[in-house]
Amino acid sequence: DFNSRLIGCRACPRLVDWRERVAMEKRAAYANEEYWGRPVPSFGDPAARILIVGLAPAAHGANRTGRMFTGDRSGDWLFASLHRTGFANQPTSIAEGDGLRLRDVWITAMNHCAPPGNTPTPEERATCRPWLEEELGVLLPRLGAIVCLGGLAWNATLRLLADLGHPVPRPRPPFGHGAEAVVGPCTVVGSYHPSQQNTFTGRLTEPMFDAVFAAARRLL
Repeated sequence: DFNSRLIGCRACPRLVDWRERVAMEKRAAYANEEYWGRPVPSFGDPAARILIVGLAPAAHGANRTGRMFTGDRSGDWLFASLHRTGFANQPTSIAEGDGLRLRDVWITAMNHCAPPGNTPTPEERATCRPWLEEELGVLLPRLGAIVCLGGLAWNATLRLLADLGHPVPRPRPPFGHGAEAVVGPCTVVGSYHPSQQNTFTGRLTEPMFDAVFAAARRLL
């Protein structure tokens, strides 16, 4: 199936080397844990009407746990917000088997392998793009809203929808927190990424984050 194929991908040598090296060297706090160290699969409700698009797994977060946005502070913010807004049955995501269930939400990323410096190259983003294309075009036929975490995800999603035959409004809608753009059958919603840089500085607050998911629910 989709995730079985994705997990076996070795298309980007730099990312393969990095994700596996991190999984061997580990961070001291997780020295006794077995790292995932492979492409991180998407997950959530297969009948989801909302897709959340992040950038890439964190080296000691999802690259360790094997679940998107799980094991780092960005994920702590995301799942707490999904719980407050009724899309998750619990406010935390710790590891597979922790009981987490998502309702009406599917979580993916532009890149499925942890990149050095949290920054995939344009070539690596292009190489990983077919996975997102398959999710948008085939895997999730009920989609009505796409929440993009950050400007890169926003721009990539608009480009991909256009390539799938859905005209993007002109002028192209700029990214911003709470921005919305209707593209074909979906409304694309922008949100600042729940990175520590944004949450520690107050650029993104819990009410701001919750408002994005409340807006996505209203759009459905």
